[in-house]
Amino acid sequence: MKFKELFFISILIIALILMSFRLPSNLQKKVAKEIKIAFSLEDFLLEEVIIPDSLNTKVEIKFHESKLFKINTNSNLIGYAYLDKAPSKTDEFDYLILFDTGLIIKKAKVLVYREDYGGEIGSKRWLKQFIGKSSEDRLIYAKDIIAISGATISANSMTIAVNKLLQSIDKLHQLKVL
Repeated sequence: MKFKELFFISILIIALILMSFRLPSNLQKKVAKEIKIAFSLEDFLLEEVIIPDSLNTKVEIKFHESKLFKINTNSNLIGYAYLDKAPSKTDEFDYLILFDTGLIIKKAKVLVYREDYGGEIGSKRWLKQFIGKSSEDRLIYAKDIIAISGATISANSMTIAVNKLLQSIDKLHQLKVL
């Protein structure tokens, strides 16, 4: 292939990836980067998982907006991505949870933290505690999840959010949505 053809194909693939997102534009690149790293991918598509309103009453988390996505490559499901916000002391932070096809957490990432204090919850070391967790796990802050001095509210909030997500994902799996 000529350089121009290869360049055009690369631009087309990147455009398709970005157009398949229904995420806030400021988070698209961050989410794409984390998916590429976690799944060792270059090309993938995100497909929004549509949860019928009738099922939203049966899960802990309400999926009314684009939050849950299938990660596909070459028409094969390779995992799921969940993007949401959780409260911190005076604001909220954006986080991403990536699941493998077995609905086990593959990666947790704080994408945007908006407080002056408590940013330690974004550290890889602290977030590694969530990797490998599934709906069978019940996480308790300061017991299963290490407490962080100066980030108590944010760290507890993240623990609660992950617990609710794991239970909701399990229920969606039971209902054959996932």
